[in-house]
Amino acid sequence: MKLSILLTNNKVRRIFMYSISFQEDSLLPRERLVREGVEALSNQELLAILLRTGTKQANVFEIAQKVLNQLTCLTDLKKMSLQELQTLSGIGRVKAIELQAVIELGYRIHKRETVEMESILSSRKLAKKMQSELGDKKQEHLVALYLNTQNQIIHQQTIFIGSATRSIAEPREILHYALKHMATSVILVHNHPSGAVVPSPNDDHVTKLVKEACELMGLVLLDHLIVSHSDYFSYREKTDMI
Repeated sequence: MKLSILLTNNKVRRIFMYSISFQEDSLLPRERLVREGVEALSNQELLAILLRTGTKQANVFEIAQKVLNQLTCLTDLKKMSLQELQTLSGIGRVKAIELQAVIELGYRIHKRETVEMESILSSRKLAKKMQSELGDKKQEHLVALYLNTQNQIIHQQTIFIGSATRSIAEPREILHYALKHMATSVILVHNHPSGAVVPSPNDDHVTKLVKEACELMGLVLLDHLIVSHSDYFSYREKTDMI
């Protein structure tokens, strides 16, 4: 601000001359995304776009940062239930539903990209991939992977989710997807929520049934993997059943 003084008819007249510069406001996340691309945005900005609005107590950027501060890593969001998401500061039921939906969609896209035309080179490589998908599940999941003649995964199907006490695998259901996708071989994978990967008698029984059913249909059961968060068991590596 500049101050000029003029003398007019013995009166002092002060004229205040303001020099004001306007700084362009920082771009909002949506505008930054359009101008610079989605890769340029921070985790906070991406989350703010998803949350859309803030609350009376905090704006959307503050809420986004509070949510991130409560996580040890971004993958925590994928592991959280709908109820757990609502315990985060500034996240109500609607925002929790929207978050869970978009996280699941992103996960499915990533999984599909990983599955498509991925060659199976070893039990260890496949086990590591399936540990990341099933290792933290609280219920037992049975997944079938269907492969072509080049041992490339052409389809992945969850056969069942539930208790290990039931007959977990009906061979006809597994073979249905094999025929549908014109697979030449199959790999079974299931998790043990307990963390122990030692096969149970039921696991042995299922492996035997599916192997026999595959042979009748001209298919090959390449392996049956049992995975936990930190370990795996391969029937092909550890037994002579396959």
